[in-house]
Amino acid sequence: MKKYINPERSLWPELGRRPELEQGDLQHQVQSILDQVKEGGDSALGAFTKKFDHIALEAVKIPVPKDPIPIPAALREGIDLAFQNIEKFHRAQIEDSPKIETMPGVTCWRKSIPIQAVGLYIPGGTAPLFSTLIMLGLPAKLAGCPEIVVCSPPQPDGELHPSMLYTAQKLGLEHLFAVGGAQAIAAMAYGTESIPRVDKIYGPGNQYVTKAKQLISLTGTAIDMPAGPSEVAVLADQTANPEFVAADLLSQAEHGKDSQVILATDHEAIVEQISAAMERQLKELPREKLARESLSQSKAMVFSDLSEAMEFINAYAPEHLIINTANPTQWEQQVRNAGSVFLGAFAPESVGDYASGTNHTLPTNGHARAYAGVSVDSFVKKVTFQSLTKQGLQSIGPAVSAMADAEGLVGHKNAVNIRLDQNATD
Repeated sequence: MKKYINPERSLWPELGRRPELEQGDLQHQVQSILDQVKEGGDSALGAFTKKFDHIALEAVKIPVPKDPIPIPAALREGIDLAFQNIEKFHRAQIEDSPKIETMPGVTCWRKSIPIQAVGLYIPGGTAPLFSTLIMLGLPAKLAGCPEIVVCSPPQPDGELHPSMLYTAQKLGLEHLFAVGGAQAIAAMAYGTESIPRVDKIYGPGNQYVTKAKQLISLTGTAIDMPAGPSEVAVLADQTANPEFVAADLLSQAEHGKDSQVILATDHEAIVEQISAAMERQLKELPREKLARESLSQSKAMVFSDLSEAMEFINAYAPEHLIINTANPTQWEQQVRNAGSVFLGAFAPESVGDYASGTNHTLPTNGHARAYAGVSVDSFVKKVTFQSLTKQGLQSIGPAVSAMADAEGLVGHKNAVNIRLDQNATD
């Protein structure tokens, strides 16, 4: 990690820049993939899977077995526990909107209506992220979405990992497809012979997937948020255990070379202690090479005090924020921009990734300034309703008529006045 001591505020935007591919070339490549899938359907999907994954698929749809799926007992128990906690936390997000009488005879309310067809992108690549299927599938089910389409990159044998199938079985999903990358986003956005078109697409991915989501959002398919490569920021003081902080930083760095980790502290000595701990722990990681590539683009920032460190973190707007200080609740109140926050020495980001109950599909690349993570609300539309009695229109009508007249919208005024005149003659 590169170390910076009391960096000038003018440098903060540059220091908070995420690793990225050259955007012009990226957009051209992704747009070409989208166009070819839109035109060629399943045939294009097969060609891209062979090109990028080196797999010749016989069919993109993966049937979910009816019989029990054999996975290790510890993994099954872990998934079941995660399922329980995530369902409990997300079920509590379902709200009944009360009917509000804004004035006598005028009643307004909101109703949550599930999005009819949703597409879930589950990254695979270097690891099958069955946890993301839980994070997206459960709130979609709780919201009541009638059609749920899942796309995920295939394994070398052309299938999906048994943990993915077990999770899909628990969720009661039927539409699973072994296709990944930008081509999967295109398939769900436009539809193919095998993959249904959806109304909204969810899920994280690499920069190709993120760019594909951004581009299809310009042509009528909604997306959850710009969710790209993973990132974490850790706020640590001199009381933090260097081994804990090192492990937290490496847990994100191992995602891939385009992930980023940031350490913010007011204690220069702890940076060296954490760096030494990371070097020891790195040698034990099977994904050491990926983690080292990520760390080469990551930073340790030493500030004059923790207040300034927190200001930088809010400017950076991390996907994950770990507050490992003597009094983490003190700094909780200062958080303005973050996807998900982990308080205290015993709250590693890993628990949120898997089983605490919160969702791990979160805004990255600074988008936490304006976006929230996935929730049940992400899968519904909040439709407003209003109901007026004859007396209600008589009460509110003159005000509406006057306002419409002032804006020169005579048709609006007439829609009210015709009713008022009719009421007057009844």
